[in-house]
Formats: sequence, structure tokens, C-alpha cells
Amino acid sequence: MVSGHRRCGLIYTLEKERPDYVVILAGDHIYKMDYSKMVAHHKATQADLTIAALRVGVEEARDFGVMQTNEEGRVIGFEEKSPTPRTLPGDDQHCLASMGIYVFNAAFLFDQLCQDATLPDSAHDFGRNIIPSIIESHRLMAFPFEDENSKADAYWRDVGTLDAYYEANIELTNVQPLLNLYDYRWPVRTDQPNLPPPKFVFDEEGRRGAAHDSIIAAGTIISGGTVAGSIVGPQVRIEERAEVSDSILFSGVRVGSGAIVRRAIIDKDVDIPDGAQVGVDLDLDRRRGFAVTEKGVVVVPKVEGSEELFARK
Repeated sequence: MVSGHRRCGLIYTLEKERPDYVVILAGDHIYKMDYSKMVAHHKATQADLTIAALRVGVEEARDFGVMQTNEEGRVIGFEEKSPTPRTLPGDDQHCLASMGIYVFNAAFLFDQLCQDATLPDSAHDFGRNIIPSIIESHRLMAFPFEDENSKADAYWRDVGTLDAYYEANIELTNVQPLLNLYDYRWPVRTDQPNLPPPKFVFDEEGRRGAAHDSIIAAGTIISGGTVAGSIVGPQVRIEERAEVSDSILFSGVRVGSGAIVRRAIIDKDVDIPDGAQVGVDLDLDRRRGFAVTEKGVVVVPKVEGSEELFARK
């Protein structure tokens, strides 16, 4: 979806910068890709628009735009989030999905945005409006996704929902996750705060700082608590006898003594009181005002008066 504010901003940027090509990316997808290869393909095929394409199962395809292409790779059909997506020729189990990654000729994109802005009935969406309207009149090409993840299977995740975000993160705690964060040939560049390494303290029965099948960020102290199958952000403190499992903890979270956190996403700087429980009784979590996803993941936001929320019964 291209909102009015973002559409005007993009039109203004195109007018000001006057690039030859524009690469448009989705902000809620995770993958490894060399965009220069897609741009080179766009130039070589003399396309007006190139769409990154990925083979997906029929069920998954219902959530995406689905393309049909000819032998040349030219897009000859496009449907956005169809309940009955068209499958690949000779393969009734898979579809060719748009990844929401586009390369446009800049002047062509400028014209299409301006034209679409004048249409009162348009949703101003690439998949619903712009792409279907130009298939017959312009040259649209599909670019098969080239994964740079150094794994046998291609990795691409849409994390536009809380459940999808949760699952993509928890997958990283597997012994051999599909997304390889430890491939130094293709590093994942992110903010690395200048903090001391994580620390695990106490080694007593029932009071042992430990983490298993988890990722623990810098500056965190596991102070006599236990962590399993979780992602723990920087500067988190997990107190004695606390239990954290299958959860995502943002920076600055404190899990109090004896507290239990299961299948949860905890926002930054949240203080979970001593003895509190999250993810144990979902009905209680709902009464406290916490969001609970379709798959039973509890989301605890950072709000004023969070201590009062935990006190509710």
C-alpha cells in the first residue's frame, strides 16, 4: 500500500533526485539478496518494471500477489491476494508469488504514481492497482529470487503479523536455523551497542544462571534464572529462580525473582514483578489488557502503570 503521505514523498524525491532506476522494498520481510543482480536483470531485459518472484505453496500464496509468466519471464498475469491463486504450469501445489521487491524505471514510476493519484477509486496499491493496469501496455519482468543465505532451501519470511514475527525470531534458536546469522561471507549489519558480554551468575540448586537453545545479547545478566528457546535482548536482567521460555525479550527488560514468562514478546524496559506470570493463564493475560495472538503469544507493551496491570486478577 502506498499511503498519500508516502506517495507524495516519493514523487517529490523522484523530482528532486532524478534517478534512472528505483528499487522499492518491503519493510517487514527478512531475506538475503543482492539487489545489484536484480537491477542488472532489469536493464538487460529492458523492462519498465521488474518484480522479484518466489515459488510458494498454494496456501501461502493467498496472502501475496501471484504472477503468471511466459517463457521469456515476462509477466502476463497478476492477482493480489486471490482466494484461488493460479498455480504454476504443471505444478498444482505451488504459485509464483511477488516478494514485494520492485525495480522501476524512475520516469515510468513517476508517471504511474501521478496517474494513480488522480483516480478516486484506487486503493493506491502496487499489487491491487498499478501492476494489473500496466501488464498489457508495458514490459513487466519477473526476477527469480536468488538466495544468498548459503543454505539448501531459500529463506524468505514475511513478518507483517505478530505471530509471523514471533516465529521468525524463535526459529533462530534452532540448532541449525534456516537463516544463517553466522555466515561471515554475508554478514547481517545491525546496531551493536558498546556493552559488556552477557553474564551468567550463581550455580546453586534452584538458583542457577543458565540459558539453553537461546540467543543472549550483550549487557544481559542471567542472575540465577533460567532461559530456554528464547531471544534475549541487550541489558536484560533475569533474577533468581525466574523462568523464561520460548519468548522474545527486548532491551532493558527485567524479569523479577520467581517470575515465569512463556511464549511472550516483552517490550523494551518492561519490569515484570517478582512472582508474576506471563503466558501461563491466557485469560488472565487478556484481563490484564495484554494482547494475545491467534497462536497464543502474549504481547506485553511498555506502558505507564504496568505494575497495576500485573496486579489484576
